[in-house]
Amino acid sequence: MRKPAQTIRQGRLHQVTIGTFVPGESNMRRVLLFGVVLACAINGASAQTQEGRLKQIGETKVVKLAYRSDANPFSFVNSQGQPDGYTIDLCKFVVHSLEQQLNAKLTIAWVPVDTQSRFDAVAGGLADMECGSSTVSFGRMAKVDFSSFTFVENTGLVVRTNSGIFSVGDMGGKKIAVIAGTTNEIALVKELQRRQLQASLIRVKDRREGMAALESGAVDSFASDKLLLIGAPTADASNYKMLPENLSVEPYAIALPRGDSAFRVAVNKGLSQLYSSTDILDIYLKWFSAIGPRPDLLRAAVYIFGTLPD
Repeated sequence: MRKPAQTIRQGRLHQVTIGTFVPGESNMRRVLLFGVVLACAINGASAQTQEGRLKQIGETKVVKLAYRSDANPFSFVNSQGQPDGYTIDLCKFVVHSLEQQLNAKLTIAWVPVDTQSRFDAVAGGLADMECGSSTVSFGRMAKVDFSSFTFVENTGLVVRTNSGIFSVGDMGGKKIAVIAGTTNEIALVKELQRRQLQASLIRVKDRREGMAALESGAVDSFASDKLLLIGAPTADASNYKMLPENLSVEPYAIALPRGDSAFRVAVNKGLSQLYSSTDILDIYLKWFSAIGPRPDLLRAAVYIFGTLPD
């Protein structure tokens, strides 16, 4: 497979994958049909038992959704001051499904979180669902559970266009910013060790601090999820470029309360309903049309295997 190339659209940096097979509409139907047939072999569960958060939501008629302000295009605050983004749209659909499952009109209470507080908010009961760009990992499962996958991303490195850096192999002796405690940090450390590169890791608290360090010249590169780097407010294509390598695969999901199986089933049922409808393609194109007219096979698989029978 060829490396991702870059193109400038509307003054922003966009990632375009070249050489990746994107199925046509007829092929996509066959793939989706295969996923549905395969899913029929799996024993589905229905969210009939109301306990834990599901019971609480049914009684209060309120769903508490955690959102990020710095995870564009997945979760951010739009010009109207409202939470918006790909995962926000998915969570809104899930809330609509919960209304049908509980036979009740629900109100959304928005809970702001950041990279460091997102899982504590769910574990501590401040939020019922975290609608951001959170990668599923075993370490995080010690604190929260996760829904079915919602997206697949990659860790990448962004550098200044005039840096003279063209690949990860050029990072020896350089300074790389990365958000502390993220899966990006783990992936970056492993990649540097694999390549036996001596680089200095500068751990920052969030994406704004990382981009600010890169802009000021305090670091030579910033490592994060590729689409989050592209969606960063200061990621102007005339000043920054993405290195071609993918350092990891990052499967995203909605963070949920740990050990609350009834609520997890209810959320996954909502996602399954979405993935089996045409709405998911509309949502995908709304946020990711710049990287292709259809999800590639890896991202389409998220929707295929997230579709389960009742």
